Amino acid sequence: MRVCGMRTGISFTVSPSDRRRLAAVIGDRNSPQKHVWRAEIILLSADGIGTVEIMRRTGKAKTCVWRWQERFAEQGFKGLLRDKTRPSRIAPLGPEVAERVVALTLEDPLGETTHWTADMMAEAAGISASAVRRIWKAHGLQPHRWRQFKLSNDPQFVDKLKDVVGLYVDPPHAIVLSVDEKSQIQALDRTQPGLPMKKGRLGTMTHDYKRHGTTTLFAALNVLDGTVIGRNMQRHRHQEFIRFLNAIDAEVPASKVVHVILDNYAAHKHPKVRQWLERHERFTFHFTPTSCSWLNAVEGFFARLSKRRLKRGVFHSVVDLQAAINRFLAEHNQQPKPFTWTADPDTIIAAVKRGHQALDSIH
Repeated sequence: MRVCGMRTGISFTVSPSDRRRLAAVIGDRNSPQKHVWRAEIILLSADGIGTVEIMRRTGKAKTCVWRWQERFAEQGFKGLLRDKTRPSRIAPLGPEVAERVVALTLEDPLGETTHWTADMMAEAAGISASAVRRIWKAHGLQPHRWRQFKLSNDPQFVDKLKDVVGLYVDPPHAIVLSVDEKSQIQALDRTQPGLPMKKGRLGTMTHDYKRHGTTTLFAALNVLDGTVIGRNMQRHRHQEFIRFLNAIDAEVPASKVVHVILDNYAAHKHPKVRQWLERHERFTFHFTPTSCSWLNAVEGFFARLSKRRLKRGVFHSVVDLQAAINRFLAEHNQQPKPFTWTADPDTIIAAVKRGHQALDSIH
């Protein structure tokens, strides 16, 4: 321990641990230079070197030497590694500026522009683009983003919603199948091979492609155990849908009653489909409300299929695409997970009512 004296009223103690840390800062080639000369000032002071000699060795003014001696005396070693906060050269923006930016953001921009950008708003408000971004962030505004939505206009929305949710939450002693089609799945082949991912570089894929045709996947998700019955077909008509229903009828045990959840696609309500339904009394159709495909549980399986297998896939033919889909189905059915519905239907109904009220107030 050594107590050092400098100008009147300033003294500090350099402990052995502080001396080691100061020497480490000086010896580290990656240390910022301002940290190095600050540490040198303190070590030279600890060795009894006078202020004039410290000024000569470090190349700093007397006031600078005194400032960092005083900072070390007050805050210790950590005080050398940070600068004091200084006031900005630019005056802060007043609250009226933020209010004006928010008000402009909630209005449509002038001209043939659909939404505000930071540069446009900066020019309109007379401030910098970075200030605009800070105001938007503080008020939760994101003019560059938008969400798609569609409110159901089905007059039987509430009854159909509760019917379908009831099958999910409290299924009867029967098989509950969520059925839908993923149509127009494209067999896309890339014009050049992609490069694999490596450290510091993303995997690559050409922006253009060769289109070898399409297929349609008919799928039925068993809500109780999570398994999926799937068939690939070339077209998407009531004839193919009836073929798929026959496939379901063949796979589901004959002693089981089958409840099928469907959307309102025309092929599902074709007269020949209704005739098929009359001949197969153990089948019961439950239709979702219009514009409510999200209510159909099999849509989650389609999303996983697209994200995990189709989006980055390279397929040289439709047969190659169908084989990949069949392998994905088989892999999924090896470790299926039962579907669990968690949303409160009353909350959904209330949200839809608020949406309709908002739309009515605008128009």
